Amino acid sequence: MAGQPAQTRRLRPRSVIIWTVVSLVAATGWGVLALARGEEVSAAWILAAALGSYAIGYRFYAKFIVTRVLRADGARATPAERLNDGLDYHPTDRRVLLGHHFAGISGAGPLVGPVLAAQMGYLPGTLWIIAGVIFAGAVQDMVVLFFSVRRNGKSLGQIAREEIGTVGGIAAVISIFVIMIILLAVLALVVINALAESPWGAFSVGLTIPIALFMGVYLRWLRPGRVAEVTLIGVALLLFAIVAGRWVANSGMADAFTLSPRTLVIALVIYGFAASVAPVWLLLVPRDYLSTFMKIGTIGLLALSVLFVLPNLQMDAVTDFASRGDGPVFAGSLFPFVFITIACGALSGFHALISSGTTPKMIQKETQVRTIGYGAMLMESSVAIMAIIAACILEPGLFFAMNSPPAMIGDTLQSASDTITSWGFTITPDQLAAAAESVEEESLLSRTGGAPTLALGLAGILADFLGGESMMSFWYHFAIMFEALFILTALDAGTRVGRFILQDALASAHPSLARLRSHTWLPGVWLTSGLVVGLWGYLLWVGVNDPLGGINTLFPLFGITNQLLGAVALAVCTVLLVKSGRLRYAWVTAVPMTFVAVVTLTASWQKVFSDDPRVGFLAQRDVYQDGIDAGEVLAPAQDVGDMETIVTNATVDATLTAVLALLVIVVFVDAARVCVRAAMRPQDVALAEAPAEESQIVAPAGLIPTREEKADLVAAGLGPGGGIPEQSRSSAETRTGARP
Repeated sequence: MAGQPAQTRRLRPRSVIIWTVVSLVAATGWGVLALARGEEVSAAWILAAALGSYAIGYRFYAKFIVTRVLRADGARATPAERLNDGLDYHPTDRRVLLGHHFAGISGAGPLVGPVLAAQMGYLPGTLWIIAGVIFAGAVQDMVVLFFSVRRNGKSLGQIAREEIGTVGGIAAVISIFVIMIILLAVLALVVINALAESPWGAFSVGLTIPIALFMGVYLRWLRPGRVAEVTLIGVALLLFAIVAGRWVANSGMADAFTLSPRTLVIALVIYGFAASVAPVWLLLVPRDYLSTFMKIGTIGLLALSVLFVLPNLQMDAVTDFASRGDGPVFAGSLFPFVFITIACGALSGFHALISSGTTPKMIQKETQVRTIGYGAMLMESSVAIMAIIAACILEPGLFFAMNSPPAMIGDTLQSASDTITSWGFTITPDQLAAAAESVEEESLLSRTGGAPTLALGLAGILADFLGGESMMSFWYHFAIMFEALFILTALDAGTRVGRFILQDALASAHPSLARLRSHTWLPGVWLTSGLVVGLWGYLLWVGVNDPLGGINTLFPLFGITNQLLGAVALAVCTVLLVKSGRLRYAWVTAVPMTFVAVVTLTASWQKVFSDDPRVGFLAQRDVYQDGIDAGEVLAPAQDVGDMETIVTNATVDATLTAVLALLVIVVFVDAARVCVRAAMRPQDVALAEAPAEESQIVAPAGLIPTREEKADLVAAGLGPGGGIPEQSRSSAETRTGARP
């Protein structure tokens, strides 16, 4: 039956053949990447290794976890069914929810991080992206989602407080909320950098909001259950928005949509507040579902283009920067900084907030956590793989010209060419000029942050597949807009999750504030939403007004805090596995937790205390403070005011990094104490799970129903989206007998 837990079945001969072929493809891809020395390597081998490994991980490892470790029960009602209020709790078709969840977790990390990490070569980043997601990132997302579903969709912070204890719980809540605000500010800043002064991007991205509102009303009131129908309409409107954006950019309306960074800050704050307080079915879910088609469509088209064009990787497998730690893109050795720079594509703590935020309040069945939690993370990892491919097929000289700061390569084509050539990567001024001209940009020098590099790589692959050189400019600007839309969908879901965290924290602080926990008490919802957007909006405002560029203030914290949060999430999952009587399976989360903890705490120590001013915050502060004391202005600062800003920012970065690392250590210590006590005295363990109730919903566990699930849906008179049979028949009668 569809409502029962999945059963382990023997593989049939056809399945054995299929999975043998998949394994051989993955193994061949890995073999070529690992053994190639000196000869040209096609990017298609990275794709083969990634897709084959993803398939094996999802089919076998994820299934083992969901059936043997978590023991997901499809007959148990989820909070979406039991607490359905039409606002935050709402049973949602798994296909739509997968799109929403993927859009919610997909931010700047899988796009930007792999591009930056390419300075160390294509192999280290590829290894971490693929192995990290299979054994750490996707596991975290799925397990957190499952345990949140079992606890009425509670946030990670509230789960930590209830299951670990007061000390560790409070440390977890504080660290989670602070990290959340930092992450949201960074995500918003990347969006602003992509959309500022870009009428094409601003118009196209802005138009997705009314399109999403229309889709929400369409599914809720006009044509309930018609997912395929509204999908076709939404995709058509999205394509129109993209094309119309170019029309607007070349028309007299361009000035109206050419927005300054400050104007965009205000617009994003207003949007973030609206997305946080509106019903999920009205704006958040349809907008994220809609943007997912653009994300998956673009990445799918890019993957197809790689297989057709077969571009060669130009970057070395491992560069000298990996061992020397003096890379021009970012300083630091391969360990630990490649694991920090590549965040969301392999493991992201931010995802744990989505998995314990909006998604557990909308999932129909426990058995769907594999599809939505593990599956969506594999989708995001595939984005990271395409990003590292796009960066590594560029000429290394061009890559370093785009990603090195002006203080290092100068601001002229000749100075950039001379400096980069001295590093061993030949690039001429004419080549740099031709690259900029091909995408109708004045210059590509020092376009740091990763997004322009990714856009240029994507444009090159897509132009070779569709349209040729004449389409380079179109594909480049399309990719810039695609990145902005990609990131913005994480901002709206993240703001809503931040509201959940703050509601839980304030409601637990004093009995008189208990009402704040209610998601239907609108004054509390508005107040907490306003506080969340106000906090990240303030950081964002400071960032866009920073004379050195806000990314210098906020981005160094992004990788470390994101991975620290991932370590906290895995620690909470380990505690829950032990307390649930699954001690023999606790290694599933304990092993990746230990690795990530070592990586992030090592990186935190180096970023605070390293003597290298390019690595250590305090060393950087001392250099510029000494310059101020000596009356000197040091590059890249332009005046004393810039020098003082660098000193202040370095001090704040060092303080936040140290405080957050200490809070995370407190969480680890308290979590270990709880695990030991639960293992020694299991009879004293008390879990905060919601009481089990029988589910009335009939729905498949995966995107494609099995033969048994199809039979159950037919017997219940339901379509592929599933639902409650009685409600479905009643709804059908009110629609003049039409089937849902």
